[in-house]
Amino acid sequence: MAHRFSLKEIARQAGLSVATVDRVLHERPGVRRGTVGQVTRAIAELDSQQTQLELSGRSFVIDLVVDAPARFSGALRSALEAELPLLRPAAFRARFHLRERWGAVECARQLDAVARRGSHGVLLKAVDSPEIADAVERLAARGIPVVTVVTDLPSTARIAYVGPENRAAGSTAAYLMCSWLGERPGDIALTASHDSFRGEEEREMGFRATMRALAPGRRVHELPDSDGIDATAECHLEDLYARHAAISGIYSIGGGNSGLARAIERNGIHGTVLLGHDLNQENSLLLARGSMQAVLGHNLRTDMHGACRALMHHHGALPGAWEPERSPIDIHTPYNMPASSAR
Repeated sequence: MAHRFSLKEIARQAGLSVATVDRVLHERPGVRRGTVGQVTRAIAELDSQQTQLELSGRSFVIDLVVDAPARFSGALRSALEAELPLLRPAAFRARFHLRERWGAVECARQLDAVARRGSHGVLLKAVDSPEIADAVERLAARGIPVVTVVTDLPSTARIAYVGPENRAAGSTAAYLMCSWLGERPGDIALTASHDSFRGEEEREMGFRATMRALAPGRRVHELPDSDGIDATAECHLEDLYARHAAISGIYSIGGGNSGLARAIERNGIHGTVLLGHDLNQENSLLLARGSMQAVLGHNLRTDMHGACRALMHHHGALPGAWEPERSPIDIHTPYNMPASSAR
């Protein structure tokens, strides 16, 4: 009977004496079949609990590095802080590096600073650029794993990606847009925070492909990058209205939705369909007052849990290899928002 535990451990787990366990393990005569079963079950139970026993006392220091508007980086931080206590008996401590409009060079410098200081892993949301890719390679060379969050860097040495299937999210937005507009005339405006975020690029690709399939006659106008800033998004939409008033729908990939809603209201465009991403406080309020028709979201806490689990597998704290599943895409309307979302 193969095992990796001491006689005392098995005896304690089985509720038997050490001598009895010794007789069972050495297959000596005079042992009842039920007693053999007790010892077998005890060893199986110890095996199943060994992972938790090994995690006891393990501690991990990780870094969350995010290039995003404060409303989103704050939501990621809150999600990670909520999940860390649930990872016990392992102990996690997080350091946070969150900034809006973070240039690729400066973000790469922050990643290099993490590499010099040392870390058990980096959770990263950043643009897909040569500078960031090189910094991820330097982290990997120092044995520091990187998990990308919400937007991927698939050509780098990152160990995993957590987040939604972004192309499917864009296709879902196009389906909703066409369903809401029906036969109503008008074109579509599309706005992103930055075209270097691969996740936003994939959402746009999914949206455009599905719009071509479902509504080939509708033109899609792409607004300049807004960095997800309300005032910038508002200004870009105002400029489009000045040039092309027949806009019946807006797909907001990267945020700035309060600014978009103000531009819609100022121009008196009633019935404009506004779709966006992430059920944060701002979008919840816009949904509640009817300024947005739907918000596509996913569970950030699930993403953060999956990212930490990927790091534990990488360091051998959990057995075997593991790849997080893509986060399911949720569709939120004014009628199915969680009660806590508008707080």
